[in-house]
Amino acid sequence: MQERFQPQLRSPTTRGVHHLALCTDDMKATIDFYVEVLGMPLVHAMKVPPGLGTGPGNRGNPPYEQVRHYFFDMGNDSLLAFFEIPKGKEPAGNRNAIGAMQHCAFVVTAERFREVEARLISQGIDHIGPIPQLPGLLGIYFYDPNGIRLEFACQPEDGESPAVIPCITQTKAEARAELETLRGVTPEWIERRLAALPG
Repeated sequence: MQERFQPQLRSPTTRGVHHLALCTDDMKATIDFYVEVLGMPLVHAMKVPPGLGTGPGNRGNPPYEQVRHYFFDMGNDSLLAFFEIPKGKEPAGNRNAIGAMQHCAFVVTAERFREVEARLISQGIDHIGPIPQLPGLLGIYFYDPNGIRLEFACQPEDGESPAVIPCITQTKAEARAELETLRGVTPEWIERRLAALPG
C-alpha cells in the first residue's frame, strides 16, 4: 500500500495547544477546582449561541442548546475549556476507551509543583506522587471533580524554565528499537519517522 504523503518534518506544524475542550456536568465545582486548587484563572465565560447545539449550525458542539462553555488560562498562552453537559444526559467517560483522553499532563516549574502538591494535601485531594516518570521528570497524579485524570509534570533540574521537548526526546537508536516492534512497517518507513531525532 502506497502512503498518501511522505513528510520530512524538521519542525512541528503547530505551535502547541490553543485549547483542550473537556466536559463537566457541574461548572461551579469545576471553576472552584481549577481556579482555587490548580491556580488556573477563569478568562472567558459564555453560553454557546442558540442553534449551535441541536440546530443546523452544530459544528461538533455538544448536542444541547446554550450550554455553558468556560475557558481557563493554563499558562504559556494556552487554554483549558469546559462544556457543561446537562446533568444525567451523558454517561461518565472511560478514560481507557479508544479515542478517549487517558489523562492530561500539565508542565509546571519546581516551585509550582510544590505549591500544587501542598494544595492537594490541604484540600484532602487523593493523589499519587511525586513519582519519577523518566530521567529528570517527576509526576503527581490526581482526579478533578469530573473524574478526569490529571498530572502535573515537573523537571526539577530545569528550575523556572522547563524544557519539555529536550527532556523527552530520544536518540534515533532508542526510538528505532521500539518502532521495530510495530507490525507492518519497513526499515524505510522507520527511518523517515526518525528524521527529527538526534544521532
